[in-house]
Amino acid sequence: MKDLFGKAILDFQTNNSPEDLITETTISEEDEMSVAYLFRDFSGMPKIEQQALQLCKGKVLDVGCGAGSHSLYLQKEKNLEVTAIDISNNAVEACQLRGVSNVLKIDILEFNSDEKFDTILLLMNGTGIFGKLEHVTKYLQKLKSLLAENGQILIDSSDIIYMFDEDDSENSEGGKWISGDAYYGELEFTISYKGEKEAPFPWLYMDYNTLQNAAVANGLKCELVLEGDHYDYLARLSNL
Repeated sequence: MKDLFGKAILDFQTNNSPEDLITETTISEEDEMSVAYLFRDFSGMPKIEQQALQLCKGKVLDVGCGAGSHSLYLQKEKNLEVTAIDISNNAVEACQLRGVSNVLKIDILEFNSDEKFDTILLLMNGTGIFGKLEHVTKYLQKLKSLLAENGQILIDSSDIIYMFDEDDSENSEGGKWISGDAYYGELEFTISYKGEKEAPFPWLYMDYNTLQNAAVANGLKCELVLEGDHYDYLARLSNL
């Protein structure tokens, strides 16, 4: 991995001539993403993120913290004890420069902690890190193992069925046309930055019912907290 996403974050933080990120998926064309958006304050966040942050309590684990905007809000505005983790060296360095108190470069699957967390936070399509539907169980089991008795996992995603064309074939019953046997939320993401291109990586969007079924199968309660304006939602998972 070239860590281009993290490089863009660190470039912005250090004023090193940051440029827009270019993102592309298996079902969407190239799109520009402003790195500045990753540094937004609470007022610039969508309602789902604001709601998730307001629901945070106790010791918080921010998984895939990116530029650290969520961690900083919880740390500075809510005085919560936050552990932020990300797989990007550059993002971790940027978080440290921004003042995130406790940030670690580690994959959630490799993260071991003696302490349990009251809130585990996965935002900006938090289900994305699962990669594929077949990996969801191992991630949910890992998250569950880090959860305090009365803790909560706050996670967001989107039902991207809207991105697929209507099936106009003769035997269609008015559904969507989806090729292949894989779950339609399994995509491959490609990121480009300053003329460099990252190798494609898997990224998972989960509709709420699929997430709820997976949660229950792994001994977790799943509640729909909030639906956004564009097929997105915030869910809360907790021990049964």
